[in-house]
Amino acid sequence: MSIRVFIDGAVGTTGLEIRERLEGRGEIELITLDESARKDATMRRDALNAADFVILCLPDDAAIDAVAMIENDRTRVIDASTAHRVAEGWTYGFAELEPSQTAAIAQAPRVSNPGCYPTGFLALVRPLIRAGLIPVDHPLSVNAVSGYSGGGKSMIAEFEDVKAAGHTDTAFRAYGLGLAHKHVPEMQKHARTEHPPIFMPAVVRTYRGMLVEVPLALHALPRKPSLATIETVLGDAYKDSPVVKLVPAEDLATLSVEADAGTDRLTLRVFGNAERGQARLVATLDNLGKGAAGAAVQNLNIMAGFDQTAGLVL
Repeated sequence: MSIRVFIDGAVGTTGLEIRERLEGRGEIELITLDESARKDATMRRDALNAADFVILCLPDDAAIDAVAMIENDRTRVIDASTAHRVAEGWTYGFAELEPSQTAAIAQAPRVSNPGCYPTGFLALVRPLIRAGLIPVDHPLSVNAVSGYSGGGKSMIAEFEDVKAAGHTDTAFRAYGLGLAHKHVPEMQKHARTEHPPIFMPAVVRTYRGMLVEVPLALHALPRKPSLATIETVLGDAYKDSPVVKLVPAEDLATLSVEADAGTDRLTLRVFGNAERGQARLVATLDNLGKGAAGAAVQNLNIMAGFDQTAGLVL
């Protein structure tokens, strides 16, 4: 079976990564527009309606407008923006989130691609909440650092172009200090917690890669789970996943933000001190891979009935 795919926003950072993963696949025909056509509303509308699948790599408002331009009930949409991640009528495109999620994505007409930070956070906490090890009203925090490509072309310029407005030589820049980051509602809704997590994001001087960490005081949880129990629940949750893996923390003394850079996989580790009843749950991924383009391609594969790992780097 062959499908027609239109990437709206194909010249942006995520769009280019998606196109790279789809080019050369015989079962996929890419609908492309040159620079002048991309700015022509009629030609964009025609491309959106001619496609079997549309992948939106646009700012939120533009993504909403693009969906409104689709005038048929045949074209299916994957939105990589934040516009629809908590919206009614959209299926959340994190295949590993729930046992039934892949089947839901396969049938969905509208799929919202997860955010990069929420991908790591949810992979770590959702199975533990589902198993009752973390109560739904438990206060959670999440620390995370990302490569600067996660901020798109403007942030890439800030870190790479000495002439760019806002150019910086910093190695580490914390942000979201007002605790109102746009990813927080997504984290809360899909983790199914009563309270939003305290989210502490930062960008670091590396192009790609991401490290997301959730600290847990195990002794403060009602069931006081052991590190081994946490590992067992996470391992069972992803034992059949070709993309998400729990690996032993072993005796690692350090862990790099680039641990999974250049791939579409998501790796989980459980660090901790059993005597003190403390744990550090850590997810590493590529902010442009499983955090963006890789997830979009995985969702496309699932929706089109292909092997979900086709085109991915694992």
